[in-house]
Amino acid sequence: MNQILSGKVALVTGASQGLGRRIVDVFRQQGAVGMGLDQAWQDEPDMGEGWTAYTGDVTEEESLLAAVEDISNTHGRLDVVVANAGIVPPWSKIEELDMSQWDRTFAVNVRGVAITMKHCVSLMKDNGGSFVLMGSLNSRRGAVGQTLYTATKHAVLGVVRSSALDLGADDIRVNAIGPGPIATDALVSRIATRHEQGDLPVAEVLEKFKSGTALNRIATDEEVANTALFLASDFSSGITGQIFPVDGGLP
Repeated sequence: MNQILSGKVALVTGASQGLGRRIVDVFRQQGAVGMGLDQAWQDEPDMGEGWTAYTGDVTEEESLLAAVEDISNTHGRLDVVVANAGIVPPWSKIEELDMSQWDRTFAVNVRGVAITMKHCVSLMKDNGGSFVLMGSLNSRRGAVGQTLYTATKHAVLGVVRSSALDLGADDIRVNAIGPGPIATDALVSRIATRHEQGDLPVAEVLEKFKSGTALNRIATDEEVANTALFLASDFSSGITGQIFPVDGGLP
């Protein structure tokens, strides 16, 4: 079977762990080369053949400019960008909001996406390409105590819908993935922390997530990565301005 990203160069932000790292692995297996970017790496990173690990901050324009220059010097082109870098703030109701936390979360989840796109476009215009932004089930609905996170993910969907119109004439597509709960280390850690504060245990919370889906299970990181693969590939060449839920069928 042919590798469906053969010849493609990709940039994945938030690539050191979780969904970002899984996306890099799937892209590499399907023939892509490129760069994984993150603010910090837990150990000496080995991204695999054809991939480099780059330390950068998506909230800083100079950092993205340097990363794109590195890609240009190494590969001469850029075909796919997965803007995955993001943070999840502590849950708090509207009257409890910490506005410094508000500013930081918007800086990463929204400003970081916009900066990433802004500085990658010039390298993508010659050959066209695909942006895949990381939204959430919170891009299309709200939840108790999640005003801040939900606001950022609604904003990401707004970026998708408008930038798709900006970039379509250059054959650059923009779409988003909207994962439901995915049992990454980060999610499990957050649930465990809330359990220490009096919430349900991890196993009960994951079971609750599972029982609310049409498939009677939560989606996996591989399924999110495979959706990114589809949106990065020519199989989705007629699709732009959309968000694709990967949530096991949440209502």
